[in-house]
Amino acid sequence: MPVVPLAKVESKPESHEWQTVSTEGRFDTKSQILLRNRYSEGVYGFELLTLFTSTDGKTFWVDCGWVKAGKDALTRPVLPVIPSGSVSITGRLRLDSSLPRGSFFAIPTNSSSGLISKANAQGADSTENFYLDLLSGTEKVLTPKVPASLPELSDGPHMAYALQWLFFGGLVIYGRFLIRRDVLSSKEL
Repeated sequence: MPVVPLAKVESKPESHEWQTVSTEGRFDTKSQILLRNRYSEGVYGFELLTLFTSTDGKTFWVDCGWVKAGKDALTRPVLPVIPSGSVSITGRLRLDSSLPRGSFFAIPTNSSSGLISKANAQGADSTENFYLDLLSGTEKVLTPKVPASLPELSDGPHMAYALQWLFFGGLVIYGRFLIRRDVLSSKEL
């Protein structure tokens, strides 16, 4: 589908999930969240969420892509530089119900403290009920090296499950046959 302005679809995001949209505004680099347990090509890392305020005053999270974890649990990951001025971005519209629930590691606003606080992506009452998977922006640094991945569309293991249950059904029928045969042969004796 073609890219549409976010303002056209933000009133009914449920009807436009996965739509590619564009908007303008500013990132709040003091409000960032690292979602744990994200892997890229077998390497452990985080998904980086950054608060964004559009020019029309809407505040929502933007998934800025995957970042590699530090060398150990005490080493802060190297985060991409996100511009502080006004930018235009393009991303996929997602419902905030897609975000994992609960508290997550948050980047501290005071970088000298070294402590990582906890934040909740759904805890901010002033955010919209959607977020964006960042695809690109007016500045080159806004294009994530590892963007949020699309869900994998496949038939999955359904055929194997279907065959498994057919096999189980066949075993039940065969078992009934064996029981009936034993009952009939015992009556004949």
